[in-house]
Amino acid sequence: MEWSNPEGRRIRLVEGDITRVPVDAIANAANSALAGGGGVDGAIHRAGGPAIMRELDVIRARQGGCPTGRAVATTAGNLPAKWVFHAVGPVYRDGRHNEPALLASAYRGCLDLAREHGARTLSFPSISTGVYGYPIEEAARIAIATVREHLAAETTLEEVVFVLFGRAAYDTFAQALG
Repeated sequence: MEWSNPEGRRIRLVEGDITRVPVDAIANAANSALAGGGGVDGAIHRAGGPAIMRELDVIRARQGGCPTGRAVATTAGNLPAKWVFHAVGPVYRDGRHNEPALLASAYRGCLDLAREHGARTLSFPSISTGVYGYPIEEAARIAIATVREHLAAETTLEEVVFVLFGRAAYDTFAQALG
């Protein structure tokens, strides 16, 4: 499924493996320790190789991690991309602890890094909807709205691709994309 705005910038949905979709930058659903993990984070580290963790080691030594709602950039190692933007989404508690704003901020952090690095294409997973427990219907609405807002402003991005794991996630994002 695809959506485009009057400027010709696109949002595209793909069901599949984010590590196999060629883009300028891949957003990673990272943890605040930037220490690697399971799910999307683990898949990105396995496919990208040790170069990604070496750069994260330097970032951790400099700043100690990454706060929730923020993102940092590294090389993409062996991935079909130039950069990985490691975004830290919120752990969902009940929706009343600033989770929506923090989730939107994690997406914006990656979008801002895309602008800073001159990326034309960027892929996202569904941030915070795995082990962090964010309800995917709400998360999809926040993700799509945040990306649409960014694409309406001055940006280097021409296409944002949501790479979703499984048909249910794809269908939920398709409904949010409308």
